[in-house]
Amino acid sequence: MPLPDTRPRNQYLERGWVSFPADAAMQRWAAHARPFAAAAAKDPAQSHWLRCGGTWFVGVDALPNDGKGQIGNGPPLAGAAMDFVLSALCLNLPFHRAQVSVCYPGYPKPSPEESEAAHDFRRRRDAAHVDGLLAEGPGKRRRLKEPHAYILGICLTEQSPDAAPLAVWDGSHRIMGSMFRKMFAGYPPESWDGIDVTAAYQEARRSVFATCLRRELPGGPGDAVLLHRHLLHGVAPWGAGAKASPEGRMVAYFRPEFTMPGDWLDHA
Repeated sequence: MPLPDTRPRNQYLERGWVSFPADAAMQRWAAHARPFAAAAAKDPAQSHWLRCGGTWFVGVDALPNDGKGQIGNGPPLAGAAMDFVLSALCLNLPFHRAQVSVCYPGYPKPSPEESEAAHDFRRRRDAAHVDGLLAEGPGKRRRLKEPHAYILGICLTEQSPDAAPLAVWDGSHRIMGSMFRKMFAGYPPESWDGIDVTAAYQEARRSVFATCLRRELPGGPGDAVLLHRHLLHGVAPWGAGAKASPEGRMVAYFRPEFTMPGDWLDHA
């Protein structure tokens, strides 16, 4: 009897991400989801999600899927990526409505809602961040408000590799995770959402930029990538000669949350 392939789990633990080339099950799901995602991006009721001078549709909770990731009577959310989540990570959490992230030619353009410094950071550093740490208030202080279990991105469209691909920093989840453990040490998990981690977060992020390999992860329809919840990641600028489907570069993101906040630090 052959031994199970441990390479994907090892890569996930060491690098903080693992990719899954499109398989039949995920291709079916992506093909079904694509028109729903495209409709959401063009829906006037969702126009408040346009950012960066109209070059990025943020699309939070824009996909009309159910708690299992299924859209209407379409195919189930299944395939190698989901098998990995269930078997290697032992996680079976309900899904929220997925984010529909769409980038268009010229991303990122300046916009009134973003300072010049923030726009420069977006261009130079891909707006690198750890999900779930929301910047709130006039001082944009960061606190853990959404204890995600993982981030699953599923590409829905065809595009060239330089069409605003996902950018990640290999192993950054270890640096960021170490910082979070120090910041939250001695505090009950129920209080973590009130702890200001801004300064430590920024310092750890600088360490990541100095020591971790930045990598771009382009994809095509049905390609999936799973990110560790502490991984520093962002979106690269749209390349000068980049091409994409008429809908733009479109990715659906799932970020299910832990029911127990303490799992955000303790789970693999």
